[in-house]
Amino acid sequence: MSGNGYVHGYSQREAIRLADQANTLTELLHHDTIYPAGAGVLEAGCGIGAQTVILAGKNPDARITSIDISPVSLEKAKRAVADAGFHNVEFIEADIFNLAFEEESFDHVFVCFVLEHLPNPQEALVKLKRVLRKGGTLTAIEGDHGSAYFHPDSCEANIAIQCLVDLQKQSGGDALIGRRLYPLLVSCGFKNVTVSPRVVYADASRPEMVEGFTKNTFSAMVEGVGEAALKAKMVDKETWDKGIKDLYRTAEADGTFNYTFFKAVGVKQ
Repeated sequence: MSGNGYVHGYSQREAIRLADQANTLTELLHHDTIYPAGAGVLEAGCGIGAQTVILAGKNPDARITSIDISPVSLEKAKRAVADAGFHNVEFIEADIFNLAFEEESFDHVFVCFVLEHLPNPQEALVKLKRVLRKGGTLTAIEGDHGSAYFHPDSCEANIAIQCLVDLQKQSGGDALIGRRLYPLLVSCGFKNVTVSPRVVYADASRPEMVEGFTKNTFSAMVEGVGEAALKAKMVDKETWDKGIKDLYRTAEADGTFNYTFFKAVGVKQ
């Protein structure tokens, strides 16, 4: 991704969380992420390649160019795609805000879980629109931490989530950006913008969602910013510890967890 506002850090644990998230949400988010054979697709901010592997697998006949500002992340992405046996991806170190590609270089643009970390997502979308051909699409996928609700409810768990939202805001990002995708794309001049909510619901009858999302994706993501939240004195340790415990409590047999992602598609005219 572009910029230095990645609040979750670059630890091995975070890499595992990203992979779990991608694998768990593949069908929910990407059953319709399909591009025509021969299409040139730019993946902006590929990170460690968690989404790249899915993109490459679902579009074996597309030509995918995946960019990221971090050479370390790019190397991990290259390995992930190679290990998966795909050969339709080119990796380039590049900054979304300073793209060297010529105008209208790509048939489609794909940007997933990136805009939330940028201080100016509108500017990023304008930069990406420049390299998109007329008639091509831009697909943006983002979460919205304000959409999380669960049983048993917990004041402390909600405080912990808010700490993550506030930390991301301090770093220039927006953890609530999912609800803003439609006006963002429209403000950048994209036409025929459509946004579809993709709802995650987990209970004991869906053990793969409980394990893959409630525990390994969302709760682990919030837990991962604990040191930063405590250092910033956003919360006391007792409240934080109970909040994290209560988030994981929702993964027990009588718990439920709900979260909404938003997938937006706009056309350049």
